[in-house]
Amino acid sequence: MLGSELEQVLRSGQLAVTAELSPPDSADPQEVYKRAALFAGHVDALNATDGSGANCHMSSVGVCALLTRAGYSTVMQISCRDRNRIAIQGDILGAAAMGVRNILCLTGDGVQAGDQPDAKAVFDFDSISLLETVRYMRDESQFLSERKLSTPPDVFIGAAANPFSPPVDYRPQRLKKKIEAGAQFIQTQYCFDVPGLKDYMREVCNLGLHERCFILAGVGPLASARTAKWIRENVPGVHVPDDLITRLEGAVDQQQEGVKICIELIQQIKEIDGIAGVHVMAYRQEEMVAEIIQKSGVLNGRSPSVPSMLETFKT
Repeated sequence: MLGSELEQVLRSGQLAVTAELSPPDSADPQEVYKRAALFAGHVDALNATDGSGANCHMSSVGVCALLTRAGYSTVMQISCRDRNRIAIQGDILGAAAMGVRNILCLTGDGVQAGDQPDAKAVFDFDSISLLETVRYMRDESQFLSERKLSTPPDVFIGAAANPFSPPVDYRPQRLKKKIEAGAQFIQTQYCFDVPGLKDYMREVCNLGLHERCFILAGVGPLASARTAKWIRENVPGVHVPDDLITRLEGAVDQQQEGVKICIELIQQIKEIDGIAGVHVMAYRQEEMVAEIIQKSGVLNGRSPSVPSMLETFKT
C-alpha cells in the first residue's frame, strides 16, 4: 500500500507543509470543517492536537475521523498524559480503521499546565515507549501482549523535537533516540532563531539523522510584541530573538508584521540542509496560514490536494 500523502510528498524530495488545527470546544462537526477549510489546498496534512496544554477540547481521534471522512489528510497527535497502554493501543487501531495514516507521538504536558489541575495524570508511556509501541503494532502485527492483530495499523510515525530546549547540545542525541524508537518524521517546536536552528541541523546532519527521518521545522506568526514576549517567557525551549521583538514593537500593524516575519523565516529555514518542510502553528490566526504558505514559496508552485468533499462540508 502507498504511504500517506504526507509520506509520499516527503519521500519524493519535495518540501512538505503541515499545519496545526485547533480543535473546538464543541460537539458541532461544522466547527471542525469550517476551521479545516482555511487550510485546504495549502497543506499536505493537518495536525489534530490531543489536549494541548492539558486543556480539554474535542479529541484528536474525533477531529481526525471527521476530517478523514471529508477527504483531508491528517496527523493524529497522541499524548501519553491521559490514557494507559490499553486505551492507546485501541485508539491506534480505531484511528487507522477510520483512515488516519499519520500519528505523532508525544509525552504530553503535565496536568498542572491546564485548567483542570486536579485531573489524574497517567503517563503509562512516554514519547519513546509510545513510538516503540506504534512501530511494534505496525511491523510485528501484535499488541504489546503479543496477541496477534489480523490487520496492523498502516501508519507513518512521527515525533516532536525542541531544538532550543536546554541542554541544547543534547537535543540531537534526543532526536536520535526517537528515530531509533521508530520516528520517521519530526515536527519541531517554534523556530524563531534561524542561526540556532542552523547549529542544531548542522549536528543533526553530522550524525546522519536527516537521512533517517524527515524534519519539519515549526513556524508561526507572532500576533504582537506582547505575544512574542509571553512565548519567550512561558513556553519552554522557545527563543524569540530581541531583534524580532523590537521589529514588532516598531510596526504600525504588529499582526501583519508578524505574518511578514513568519514568511521570511520560512524562506530562510527551507534553505537549511536537512530540512524537509515546515509545520505551521498559527493559534487563533489560522486565516493567515494560506497567505504565509503562498508568499513564502515553500510549495515551489506545488498545490496540495483539495479535499473532494470540501464544498459539502463548507455549508
